[in-house]
Amino acid sequence: MTGPAAQDRLPARLLMAVFAPFAAGYFLSYFFRNVNAVISRDLAREFSLAPSDLGLLTAAYFFAFAAFQLPLGVLLDRFGPRRVVASLMCIAAAGALTFGLAEGFLALTIGRALIGFGVAGGLMGAMKAFTLWFPPSRLATLNGLYIGVGGIGGLAATAPAEMLLGPVGWRGLFFGLAALSLGAAALIFTAVPEKPLPGRGDSLGAQIAAFRTVFGAQVFWRIALPFVTTHAVYQALAGLWLAPWLYDVAGLARGTVATHLFWAAAAYAAGSVFFGTAADRLARAGIPHMTMYKLGLSITIGAFACLAAGVTMGVQAIVMVYGFCSISAALAFALLAPRFPVAMSGRVTTSVNVLMFGGSFVCQWGIGAVLRLWPVADGQYAPEGYSAAFLVLGLVQLASLVWLLPMRAQEAKFT
Repeated sequence: MTGPAAQDRLPARLLMAVFAPFAAGYFLSYFFRNVNAVISRDLAREFSLAPSDLGLLTAAYFFAFAAFQLPLGVLLDRFGPRRVVASLMCIAAAGALTFGLAEGFLALTIGRALIGFGVAGGLMGAMKAFTLWFPPSRLATLNGLYIGVGGIGGLAATAPAEMLLGPVGWRGLFFGLAALSLGAAALIFTAVPEKPLPGRGDSLGAQIAAFRTVFGAQVFWRIALPFVTTHAVYQALAGLWLAPWLYDVAGLARGTVATHLFWAAAAYAAGSVFFGTAADRLARAGIPHMTMYKLGLSITIGAFACLAAGVTMGVQAIVMVYGFCSISAALAFALLAPRFPVAMSGRVTTSVNVLMFGGSFVCQWGIGAVLRLWPVADGQYAPEGYSAAFLVLGLVQLASLVWLLPMRAQEAKFT
């Protein structure tokens, strides 16, 4: 087979050798990211945590994740994704063990931060590998499928994790996660092949200086900011605050909350696959990725507005639509990739990620700080606190979308 169809193929051998090992680590990354939503009340009760303490503890994952993104980009472009991601997953294992053994708030926070540091390369490392091994025309599909695997990890961190808490407890759960993280590290290191890295001979100073090119491009900000704002808010909710909102505003019981979180995570995983594969297919039919990006973002912000307004009727459908469409924001990576050389791909993606995970830290901690302004009654946070925090976050998301909407698809092409 020759021509465009052959160039767009995704060989099964490469999918097994490149896609699957990284996906194993990314599954765990999302499980770690979201599991505190299920165990939040256990942690708050056992360690007497205030809402701001719980927010800060959970957000330590995002802080460490974000802090390492720019160095990660240089490392990925300089040493390749196999060695970098495998090494980091060993640190995630150490973090999970620390968290499981913790006897106080400080140890919990250190463990959570180590986990965030250790899984910091889960998505960016894979995207770097995809740019090396697969055709650019299939990146949105690969990214969508890959993030879908992460979504399944987030799904596993809801009702399935809740069921495990009875027999093993939250500490036993984290001991198991430590062992699985080591297994993922070994799989990535032994199974993923090496490939010569474009630009590997560049000096370290030149590689670091290239960040000025990324952050100095206006189109980078116009495309990246809607992803940063919408997905930072989504992660703050999915990773922690959606569960308390369902308790305190929607008035749901613990088992029902876990079920709602499960279906929201399932919708997120389905949306990952849908937006990735549909975007590439529609692009071949003449409908650009930018159109799908704008549409998905608009629906995401609309669903979030329902939560901010305290709408509880049909809340299961609302959180599912929110989860399904929020991942459309990841099309930003496919839109940005053509604008920069392949040799810079690690730094481009981590530049986006440092902003998004930094925003996730601010959102997750900030929501807890706002909730603390209202009195806590019988372990429940005030609905007015959620409304105030969500209103601010909704306006920020809307502003980023308004800046993007006039942008034409061809403005996102490399020139």
